[in-house]
Amino acid sequence: MRRLLPILMAVLTAACSANRDGFHSILPDSVQLRPGDVVFRRGNAVVSRIVIAADRGSSYSHVGIVVDSSGVPMIVHAVPDEPDYEGDPDRVKMDRPERFFSSEYACRGEVCRCTDSTVARRAAEIAVGIYRSGMLFDDDYDDSDTTRMACTELVSYAYSRAGLTLTDAPRHRISLPMVSTNCHFPSDLLKSPHLYSTTIFINP
Repeated sequence: MRRLLPILMAVLTAACSANRDGFHSILPDSVQLRPGDVVFRRGNAVVSRIVIAADRGSSYSHVGIVVDSSGVPMIVHAVPDEPDYEGDPDRVKMDRPERFFSSEYACRGEVCRCTDSTVARRAAEIAVGIYRSGMLFDDDYDDSDTTRMACTELVSYAYSRAGLTLTDAPRHRISLPMVSTNCHFPSDLLKSPHLYSTTIFINP
């Protein structure tokens, strides 16, 4: 989908603006994250606007899963265009919550929790395994191919392997130049009957 940016930039409008004077975390200090929490953000980049437009004005363009890393909460997510170093390929990453919810990347966020804490912890462990495998980002957004993953596919797959199907919603058909596939959007996970919202926040 990143190959479509030159085509689509002209027809998309800004969803929200980043603070260019200095980035900061929009995640409130009071929020306590738990393994398996599903976290959503609305991004600032053009690719985020593409997702929101395709998802018919959804509140969010990206999703990840909270994991435990030696007692520290981290967020595993599959994302393009957020390299850690020059030449870093688009891949499944594990970031600090403060970076995931940095105003550089997000202007709105939400934390959702699974109704089954045991399954949630298991899904988080599976997500860590995916991250450690070095899996690349799926820029074809084909969730029938588990050798590469996009953000919604990663979260859905981790929970499915843990024994819980987060959403039974039909996949959406995307037919754009150079990309034609069926996939779930972040809004499909947000509507999951197995998740409930604990916190919603925006960039002040």
